[in-house]
Amino acid sequence: MEPLRGGRSWWSGRGLADRVKDWVRTSPGTHIWLLIIGVTSLVIASASEGLGQFLVHRTSSNIHELNEHPLPSLLISGFWIERPGSFLLYAVMFELVHANVERWVGTWRWLLIVGGAHVAATLASQELVLLAIEGHQLPRSMTHVVDIGVSYGLAAAAGVLTYRLPPPWRYVYLVAVLVFFGVPLTTGATFTDFGHAIALVMGFAAWPLTPAAAVVEEAEPEPGQSP
Repeated sequence: MEPLRGGRSWWSGRGLADRVKDWVRTSPGTHIWLLIIGVTSLVIASASEGLGQFLVHRTSSNIHELNEHPLPSLLISGFWIERPGSFLLYAVMFELVHANVERWVGTWRWLLIVGGAHVAATLASQELVLLAIEGHQLPRSMTHVVDIGVSYGLAAAAGVLTYRLPPPWRYVYLVAVLVFFGVPLTTGATFTDFGHAIALVMGFAAWPLTPAAAVVEEAEPEPGQSP
């Protein structure tokens, strides 16, 4: 690669800055979402213990909040994490998973996939909690359980990312993802593990929305034509 003007190579300070700007510009949804989570994490971290508990319960998409404020609770719960100390880990995962998927499929398709998975996994997991309460397997207090965070959308994006990787890395990654989400599901699963599984499956099912599906479709011969 040719050096930049002034003799700078592509990995120089200015080149790196340009690459970072391009990365953010081509994945705006990921970074806006991450910025909001950073702000809400600071709010939780700086709040008193009582206020922090109030906020995480008030912004949860649990049975109580879904009954009282269905649409706001589904939306708001996706912008908070319960433990602000885990923000850096989420930031890394957003860059590795969400940003790559958004850049690949486009912002609107990425938003449709992760947003749909967040809503579907939340509703399904809370329905599971409700059935367990009605079957006297869980206490009534679980209607106020803390259910916030971005992990459902992240699980869906992780599923989509499978199609982005070339073989054989695709299969190695697929096994790792199935083990990561599958082991908790088969060893004392919680409603959150159940939601993760649903979101992951929705990510796998989003294959038709990916550029890889379009390439395969274009490569297939039309009826009546020889391959």
